[in-house]
Amino acid sequence: MISVRGLAHRYASTEVLRVPEWSVAQGERWLVLGPSGCGKTTLLHALAGLIRPSEGAVRVAETDLKKLDGGDLDRWRGATVGIVLQGLHLVGHLSVRDNLRLAQYMAHAPQDDARVADALGALGVADKAARRPADLSEGERQRVAIARAVVNRPKLLLADEPTANLDDRAAAHAAELLLEQAERHGATLVVATHDARVKQKFEKRLDLSA
Repeated sequence: MISVRGLAHRYASTEVLRVPEWSVAQGERWLVLGPSGCGKTTLLHALAGLIRPSEGAVRVAETDLKKLDGGDLDRWRGATVGIVLQGLHLVGHLSVRDNLRLAQYMAHAPQDDARVADALGALGVADKAARRPADLSEGERQRVAIARAVVNRPKLLLADEPTANLDDRAAAHAAELLLEQAERHGATLVVATHDARVKQKFEKRLDLSA
Protein backbone atom coordinates (compact mmCIF):
# COMPACT_ATOMS: atom_id res chain seq x y z
CA MET A 1 0.00 0.00 0.00
CA ILE A 2 2.82 2.44 0.88
CA SER A 3 6.40 2.40 -0.37
CA VAL A 4 8.78 5.21 0.60
CA ARG A 5 12.37 5.36 -0.63
CA GLY A 6 14.93 8.07 0.10
CA LEU A 7 12.28 10.55 1.19
CA ALA A 8 13.40 13.99 2.33
CA HIS A 9 11.70 17.35 2.49
CA ARG A 10 13.09 20.82 3.09
CA TYR A 11 11.63 24.25 3.63
CA ALA A 12 14.23 26.70 2.30
CA SER A 13 17.49 25.20 3.55
CA THR A 14 16.01 23.46 6.59
CA GLU A 15 15.40 19.72 6.37
CA VAL A 16 12.19 18.82 8.19
CA LEU A 17 11.81 15.16 7.22
CA ARG A 18 13.96 12.21 6.21
CA VAL A 19 12.73 8.63 5.82
CA PRO A 20 15.29 6.39 4.08
CA GLU A 21 12.90 3.45 3.61
CA TRP A 22 9.43 2.48 4.78
CA SER A 23 6.90 -0.06 3.53
CA VAL A 24 3.32 -0.60 4.67
CA ALA A 25 1.15 -3.51 3.56
CA GLN A 26 -2.54 -3.19 2.75
CA GLY A 27 -4.66 -3.27 5.89
CA GLU A 28 -1.86 -2.59 8.37
CA ARG A 29 -2.23 -0.08 11.21
CA TRP A 30 0.77 2.17 11.93
CA LEU A 31 1.71 4.90 14.36
CA VAL A 32 4.14 7.58 13.21
CA LEU A 33 5.79 8.80 16.40
CA GLY A 34 8.04 11.66 17.37
CA PRO A 35 8.10 15.07 19.04
CA SER A 36 6.65 18.22 17.52
CA GLY A 37 8.72 19.39 14.57
CA CYS A 38 10.09 15.98 13.58
CA GLY A 39 8.14 15.82 10.30
CA LYS A 40 5.08 13.73 11.16
CA THR A 41 2.61 16.07 9.48
CA THR A 42 4.95 16.53 6.53
CA LEU A 43 5.06 12.76 6.02
CA LEU A 44 1.27 12.47 6.07
CA HIS A 45 0.99 15.33 3.59
CA ALA A 46 3.49 13.59 1.29
CA LEU A 47 1.46 10.36 1.48
CA ALA A 48 -1.71 12.26 0.60
CA GLY A 49 -0.08 14.08 -2.29
CA LEU A 50 -0.59 17.45 -0.59
CA ILE A 51 3.11 18.26 -0.94
CA ARG A 52 5.83 17.08 -3.30
CA PRO A 53 8.88 15.99 -1.30
CA SER A 54 12.23 17.55 -2.08
CA GLU A 55 13.78 14.11 -2.66
CA GLY A 56 12.79 10.49 -2.97
CA ALA A 57 9.90 8.37 -4.17
CA VAL A 58 6.46 7.86 -2.66
CA ARG A 59 4.12 5.18 -4.00
CA VAL A 60 0.65 4.74 -2.53
CA ALA A 61 -1.81 2.11 -3.76
CA GLU A 62 0.58 1.21 -6.60
CA THR A 63 0.64 4.83 -7.79
CA ASP A 64 3.84 6.86 -8.13
CA LEU A 65 2.73 10.25 -6.85
CA LYS A 66 5.41 12.05 -8.87
CA LYS A 67 3.53 11.07 -12.03
CA LEU A 68 0.30 12.80 -10.99
CA ASP A 69 -0.45 16.50 -11.18
CA GLY A 70 -3.35 18.92 -11.03
CA GLY A 71 -6.79 17.39 -11.43
CA ASP A 72 -5.42 13.86 -11.77
CA LEU A 73 -3.78 14.17 -8.36
CA ASP A 74 -6.99 15.59 -6.83
CA ARG A 75 -9.08 12.76 -8.25
CA TRP A 76 -6.58 10.15 -7.06
CA ARG A 77 -6.53 11.65 -3.57
CA GLY A 78 -10.30 11.81 -3.36
CA ALA A 79 -10.70 8.20 -4.43
CA THR A 80 -7.80 6.77 -2.42
CA VAL A 81 -7.06 8.81 0.71
CA GLY A 82 -9.12 9.98 3.68
CA ILE A 83 -7.45 12.35 6.10
CA VAL A 84 -8.36 13.67 9.55
CA LEU A 85 -6.41 16.90 9.81
CA GLN A 86 -4.99 18.31 13.01
CA GLY A 87 -7.56 20.82 14.21
CA LEU A 88 -10.24 18.94 12.21
CA HIS A 89 -10.85 21.88 9.80
CA LEU A 90 -14.57 21.37 9.41
CA VAL A 91 -16.19 24.14 7.34
CA GLY A 92 -18.01 26.22 9.91
CA HIS A 93 -20.76 27.73 7.73
CA LEU A 94 -21.77 24.33 6.34
CA SER A 95 -23.93 21.74 8.05
CA VAL A 96 -22.44 18.42 9.08
CA ARG A 97 -24.15 16.79 6.09
CA ASP A 98 -22.77 19.39 3.71
CA ASN A 99 -19.25 18.96 5.09
CA LEU A 100 -19.43 15.34 3.92
CA ARG A 101 -21.02 16.32 0.62
CA LEU A 102 -18.13 18.73 0.11
CA ALA A 103 -15.68 15.82 0.54
CA GLN A 104 -17.51 14.02 -2.27
CA TYR A 105 -17.43 17.11 -4.46
CA MET A 106 -13.69 17.66 -3.87
CA ALA A 107 -13.10 14.03 -4.87
CA HIS A 108 -15.00 14.59 -8.13
CA ALA A 109 -17.41 11.91 -6.91
CA PRO A 110 -21.18 12.03 -7.41
CA GLN A 111 -23.23 13.29 -4.49
CA ASP A 112 -24.39 10.23 -2.58
CA ASP A 113 -26.57 11.14 0.38
CA ALA A 114 -27.06 7.48 1.28
CA ARG A 115 -23.31 7.12 1.73
CA VAL A 116 -23.20 10.35 3.75
CA ALA A 117 -25.95 9.04 6.04
CA ASP A 118 -24.17 5.69 6.37
CA ALA A 119 -20.88 7.35 7.37
CA LEU A 120 -22.57 9.59 9.94
CA GLY A 121 -24.60 6.69 11.29
CA ALA A 122 -21.52 4.51 11.70
CA LEU A 123 -19.92 7.24 13.82
CA GLY A 124 -23.05 7.82 15.90
CA VAL A 125 -23.74 11.37 14.69
CA ALA A 126 -26.56 10.85 12.18
CA ASP A 127 -28.82 13.01 14.35
CA LYS A 128 -26.36 15.92 13.99
CA ALA A 129 -26.52 16.03 10.18
CA ALA A 130 -28.36 19.37 9.98
CA ARG A 131 -26.27 21.11 12.63
CA ARG A 132 -23.18 23.22 12.11
CA PRO A 133 -19.81 22.29 13.67
CA ALA A 134 -20.02 25.10 16.24
CA ASP A 135 -23.16 23.48 17.67
CA LEU A 136 -21.36 20.20 18.42
CA SER A 137 -19.19 19.04 21.29
CA GLU A 138 -15.49 18.43 20.66
CA GLY A 139 -16.10 14.68 20.60
CA GLU A 140 -18.94 15.06 18.11
CA ARG A 141 -16.81 17.26 15.85
CA GLN A 142 -14.11 14.61 15.88
CA ARG A 143 -16.62 11.94 14.88
CA VAL A 144 -17.81 14.14 12.01
CA ALA A 145 -14.22 14.69 10.88
CA ILE A 146 -13.66 10.92 10.81
CA ALA A 147 -16.95 10.42 8.95
CA ARG A 148 -15.84 12.99 6.37
CA ALA A 149 -12.52 11.15 5.99
CA VAL A 150 -14.19 7.81 5.27
CA VAL A 151 -17.25 8.91 3.28
CA ASN A 152 -15.46 8.15 -0.01
CA ARG A 153 -14.35 4.74 1.34
CA PRO A 154 -10.61 5.35 1.04
CA LYS A 155 -7.92 2.72 0.75
CA LEU A 156 -5.66 4.77 3.02
CA LEU A 157 -6.87 6.56 6.16
CA LEU A 158 -4.53 9.17 7.66
CA ALA A 159 -4.96 10.98 10.99
CA ASP A 160 -2.76 13.83 12.23
CA GLU A 161 -2.58 14.15 16.03
CA PRO A 162 -6.17 12.94 16.49
CA THR A 163 -5.87 12.74 20.30
CA ALA A 164 -4.29 16.15 20.87
CA ASN A 165 -6.06 18.16 23.59
CA LEU A 166 -8.27 15.21 24.56
CA ASP A 167 -8.50 13.71 28.03
CA ASP A 168 -7.49 10.08 28.55
CA ARG A 169 -10.94 8.62 27.98
CA ALA A 170 -11.63 10.70 24.87
CA ALA A 171 -8.15 9.95 23.46
CA ALA A 172 -8.68 6.20 23.82
CA HIS A 173 -12.11 6.50 22.21
CA ALA A 174 -10.77 8.50 19.26
CA ALA A 175 -8.12 5.86 18.59
CA GLU A 176 -10.74 3.11 18.77
CA LEU A 177 -12.99 4.96 16.32
CA LEU A 178 -10.16 5.23 13.79
CA LEU A 179 -9.32 1.55 14.15
CA GLU A 180 -13.00 0.57 13.80
CA GLN A 181 -13.48 2.69 10.69
CA ALA A 182 -10.29 1.39 9.07
CA GLU A 183 -11.54 -2.14 9.68
CA ARG A 184 -15.02 -1.33 8.38
CA HIS A 185 -13.70 0.07 5.11
CA GLY A 186 -10.74 -2.28 4.67
CA ALA A 187 -8.38 0.70 4.82
CA THR A 188 -4.75 0.96 5.80
CA LEU A 189 -4.43 3.31 8.79
CA VAL A 190 -1.53 5.65 9.56
CA VAL A 191 -1.79 7.85 12.65
CA ALA A 192 0.78 10.55 13.39
CA THR A 193 1.07 11.42 17.07
CA HIS A 194 3.37 12.34 19.91
CA ASP A 195 0.77 10.96 22.35
CA ALA A 196 2.17 7.95 24.22
CA ARG A 197 -1.32 7.03 25.46
CA VAL A 198 -2.29 5.39 22.16
CA LYS A 199 0.88 3.34 21.64
CA GLN A 200 -0.60 0.17 23.08
CA LYS A 201 -3.30 0.08 20.41
CA PHE A 202 -0.79 -0.17 17.52
CA GLU A 203 1.84 -2.87 17.03
CA LYS A 204 3.61 -1.20 14.09
CA ARG A 205 5.46 2.05 14.62
CA LEU A 206 7.67 4.43 12.65
CA ASP A 207 9.68 6.63 15.03
CA LEU A 208 10.89 9.79 13.31
CA SER A 209 12.94 10.81 16.35
CA ALA A 210 15.18 7.75 16.02
